[in-house]
Order: sequence, then structure tokens, then C-alpha cells
Amino acid sequence: MNAITYSAAATLAFLLFAGNVAAADGTLQLAASDQRPDADDTERNVRDRKDTTLTPMDQGGSESDRTITQEIRRAVVAQDGFSTNAKNVKIITVDGVVTLRGPVKTADEKATIASLAGRTAGAKRVDNQLELERNP
Repeated sequence: MNAITYSAAATLAFLLFAGNVAAADGTLQLAASDQRPDADDTERNVRDRKDTTLTPMDQGGSESDRTITQEIRRAVVAQDGFSTNAKNVKIITVDGVVTLRGPVKTADEKATIASLAGRTAGAKRVDNQLELERNP
């Protein structure tokens, strides 16, 4: 067995072990749980362009909205142990209402970011739309 064939066989064995199945024609059929997009998936960005969901382009232009967003960003980035995704979540403030969006690795990251946003002076309300990654 040459290296390429061995590698393909090893990959197929791993995928089968992980709950996926090979169809009779040799194609790989993913298990249902693997077919939904991950929170860290490009499909989410495509959805956002079509949806009425807030994006960073909707950031409020007032000085207070910008200050709230800046303070939350500073607090999030200062957190030791946060994943790169957690430090890069979308923070959008419009009229004092903070919207948090994007993938995070753990429920703790999600809760901590929401808490930081809620404690920020001037934030009226926090709309926590953070999503846990399926495959952290």
C-alpha cells in the first residue's frame, strides 16, 4: 500500500469511527450533527449580508456609542485566556444598546463578554447573540 492510499484509508477509517458513514458508491455521508454550519463558518457571514442582523457597519455614530464599544473591546481584549475568536467578537452599539455577535469557544467566554458589556457605563441593554463553536 503506497503512502497516498494508506493516508486515504486512514482518513476514511477515522471518519467512519467519528460517526460518519460511507455510502455504497464510496462517497462519504456526514452524520446529521456534522451537517449544520459551525459558528465559526463563512456561511454565517453570507447569512449576515442577506439578513437584517446588525453588523459592524451599523455601529452608532454618536460619541457615547463609540465610547461604549471601545470600552467593551478594551475589556474583552484584556481578558487572559480568551480564545482569538472571543477577543474578536463583533461589538455594535446603537443608541446605547449593545449587540454582541460571533463565535466563542466556551459558555464561560460567552457569559463573561456579556457581563463585561452589561457593566459598561452607558450601556442600556445587551443583546447577546454570541454563539458557541461546534468544534472548539
